[in-house]
This record gives sequence, structure tokens and C-alpha cells, in this order.
Amino acid sequence: MIEELAVVVKIENHQVWVESGQNSACGGCLQKASCSTNAIGSVLKKKSVPVDCDIQLKTGDEVMVAIDENLLLRTSLLLYLVPLIALFTGAGMADWLLMDNAPHADLWIAGSAILSFIASLWLINKAQSLLILNYYARPVVVRKI
Repeated sequence: MIEELAVVVKIENHQVWVESGQNSACGGCLQKASCSTNAIGSVLKKKSVPVDCDIQLKTGDEVMVAIDENLLLRTSLLLYLVPLIALFTGAGMADWLLMDNAPHADLWIAGSAILSFIASLWLINKAQSLLILNYYARPVVVRKI
């Protein structure tokens, strides 16, 4: 399990919402000007995330939130590898189907690659909207700190 320290920001309808706390290493470091972690953290706003919880909590409690690393790895493969495979498959299929002396063959191959890439992203989005990914990838509160 991959664990992260978080703070409970709201509780509504038996649903706990948490925000990730700032990493302790980023608070007092003297290399803030050249640190990419600090730059990214300052640009991105904090986002509240719903988590599953069986523990009685109140707003402001510090909790340890965890997610299964195997699930995270499989989801990463789905989100990164599937569109890449679709991109190359679309280009390969167009190259295989086109004749050797077809006019503008390179444009057809590039268009087919982009179209298959976009189609794979759309299919992943549909799978996510059908709660296939959201249901299984929910973080859980492990313990109250």
C-alpha cells in the first residue's frame, strides 16, 4: 500500500473528503528556487478527494490514506500504454492497407495514428465514467493520526 498523510476537510452524506498535507521536506528546504517539486506544488492547487472510511472522524483530523500499488500500476499502464499501442497500431494498419504508390500516404498514416489515439482516449474516458476505474481505485483511510 502507498500511504500519504492527509487532513479531513469535510464530511457529508457519510463521505469523507481529504486534502493532502504538505510534505515535511518541502517546508524548510533552502533550495526552493531550483526545486521542481516546490514549483509544481505552488502552481497546482490543492484538491479535495473523496475516500472510503470506516473510522469515526471529524473535520480537521489528520489521517493516513492508502491506495494499493498494484492497482496504481495497472491503472498507469492503462492510461499510458494503451493510447501508445493504439497510436502505433493505427499507423501500422494504415500503412498495411495503403498501396505502395498511394498519393499522400504519409498524411493518411499520420491521420490514422492520431484518430486511433483519440479513439483510445475516448474509450478510456468512457470506461472511467462508467465507474469501472473510479470504483476500484478509491483510496481508503487506514488510521487516524
